[in-house]
Amino acid sequence: MPSHLSADRPAAQPPGRGSVEALITQTRRLKGDVDAVRRDAQSDGSDPEERWQRALYDLALHQLDDLDQHLAQLRDGPLPVAPATGEALPAAAVPVASGEADRGSLLSRVGSAEWNLLTDEASWSGELYQILGLVPDTPALTLDELPSLVLDDDRARLTAMVTDCLVDAKPIDGEFRVVRPDGLLRTVHMMGEPVLDADGSTASMWAVLRDVSELRRSQRTVRETRDSLQRHRHQAQTEHRLAVELQEAVLPPWRGSLRLPRRGPQTLDLAARHLPSETGALIGGDWYDAIELSDGDTLLSVGDLTGHGVTVTSGMAMLLGALRGMAMAGTQPGQLMVWLNQLLDATVQPALGSAVCCRYRPATRTLVWAQAGHPAPLLFRDGTGCVLSAPDGVLLGATSAAGYGQAEVTLEPGDLLLLHTDGLVPGRWGSPRSSEAESGGGADSLDRLLGLAPRFGTAGTAQDCVRAVVEEFGESGREDEACVLIAKVSE
Repeated sequence: MPSHLSADRPAAQPPGRGSVEALITQTRRLKGDVDAVRRDAQSDGSDPEERWQRALYDLALHQLDDLDQHLAQLRDGPLPVAPATGEALPAAAVPVASGEADRGSLLSRVGSAEWNLLTDEASWSGELYQILGLVPDTPALTLDELPSLVLDDDRARLTAMVTDCLVDAKPIDGEFRVVRPDGLLRTVHMMGEPVLDADGSTASMWAVLRDVSELRRSQRTVRETRDSLQRHRHQAQTEHRLAVELQEAVLPPWRGSLRLPRRGPQTLDLAARHLPSETGALIGGDWYDAIELSDGDTLLSVGDLTGHGVTVTSGMAMLLGALRGMAMAGTQPGQLMVWLNQLLDATVQPALGSAVCCRYRPATRTLVWAQAGHPAPLLFRDGTGCVLSAPDGVLLGATSAAGYGQAEVTLEPGDLLLLHTDGLVPGRWGSPRSSEAESGGGADSLDRLLGLAPRFGTAGTAQDCVRAVVEEFGESGREDEACVLIAKVSE
């Protein structure tokens, strides 16, 4: 502030040097902590939420850096002001070779100025020359000349601020962008007041000008990443809603128990359950299905298309629709897998899938089935359970020339057949996607499933058996969704 204002205002008492040093120490310690957290949070930048967090860390560091340097200025005293006569400036005021202001020093980012309206003289600090990219030994620009550095779009704003200050004695508090002689665009924040003479008219105007380019850049980054994150979340919510609606539309509409075929002896008592993932956000490609075919046979299938989201769910819908159509045309399970594999291999979006398909003939109680990289069905009979011996079959989509075998088993009245996707139990036992590290947990899960045989023996319906499976493995808390389908041969 100009010295002649001190007669009108009481002198401010500076804080003790020791207390300022303590504040500087605390600020720098906090800067170090924030910077350490920022480095630990670094990633490849592909996730919008992570980009937003990183931008907030950068902004916090800029703010703490500003506080640190303001405290340093408070400790070291006011900035020197160069007279308009062009006397030599301190060495610290000489612009750096690159033309960029030194971000590490407050003296290169905050400058001061006074414009005397009576003499039309201007006095600038050396730091203001550096901010504006001007040579220090040139005369300071007058208020009429200052707009020549300002971006065209911001000149009217600067003119209005200066006019309000000089005519209406309003304080200045605003920003404008300047184009330096070296071509760099900087954002400057200006705070100032009119200086009144004895008769109350404006004699001069003083101002403090601060280069806030980096701060505004950080704020723009935060705003842009926040907007990007909001768009990402909205898109994710929309896709999740579409995936849920598509899944609900494709999976069988029946709830509780179902008996197929609907007429005749040796029917199957059927029950199934879809178990969502813990968060409910991972909608994938798991399915179960049971339909009566035109010749009276019953088709049972479960499957899983890898991945999550509406694209995977739509792929699952495509496979399930194709499976139903080909089965209605009389295609046997092994050939069904061959054509499903070719269909998945020909899709635009490459994917892998697993499936098991069974065709039950009620007249002979014969079950013909095939599998593609999927856990084999479990057969429970007379209080014990076993895994059916699986025919050859690799994952759907793994290779276009894959062949798939068939197996056949004759069921007896009271037999119970359990089909499930590999999200039901940990370890993914029986799936080619299993790793050696998973095999131990998978064997334990298989034992737990087979251990349900006594409970299945006393259960009255297939629905009761499904409840027993859910009670054993849990309806919530799972990492991935799963399906379970149980068919019980009528006695």
